[in-house]
Amino acid sequence: MKLHLSSCLLALALASAPLAHAQLAGMPPGTQEALLNLADQPASRTSFSFDRSMLQVAQNLLASGGMDANAAAAALTGISVDNYRYPQPAFYTPETMNSIINAYHTAGWKHLVNANQTPANTAQPRSTVTDLWLHFTGPDINGVTVLTRSARNMSVIQITCELRPLDLVHLSGHFGIPKVDPNAVMVPAPNGR
Repeated sequence: MKLHLSSCLLALALASAPLAHAQLAGMPPGTQEALLNLADQPASRTSFSFDRSMLQVAQNLLASGGMDANAAAAALTGISVDNYRYPQPAFYTPETMNSIINAYHTAGWKHLVNANQTPANTAQPRSTVTDLWLHFTGPDINGVTVLTRSARNMSVIQITCELRPLDLVHLSGHFGIPKVDPNAVMVPAPNGR
């Protein structure tokens, strides 16, 4: 799944502090360290964040995606993107992935996975693997984490917001949020994880 960003948003993002990522989207404790150790090799890492003021500057992009720009800017409070690049095809350790899944589950997040994935492909991907976590306050989503893994790349997108579930479709393809894959069949993860 390719991430599409406009160059002006990328320039804004590079000016922000990368240490805010774990606090920005409310990651469960220990998750950031587990993500760093998920693959069997070290990676080069590129990170950027959009805070509320940066998101307000980008209202026009949301409007071009079909969402009311004023409502969208009010709904989003932060987005962070971490991209990892591996020199060789990576093996994603299943035990570490299970600890990430359990941390999100314990913190009350709902986990969705692509029903078309196999255990072998999630450890050594030949095609992109996507995990999606949603955190709710009543019917609204207040946190989203998207983890995509492929043979040589991993991306973690974290969003803090007050969105209706349908709003996520309008945001796809903007701010580093992956475009909705029409071939993916996202279902609740097995065993309520």
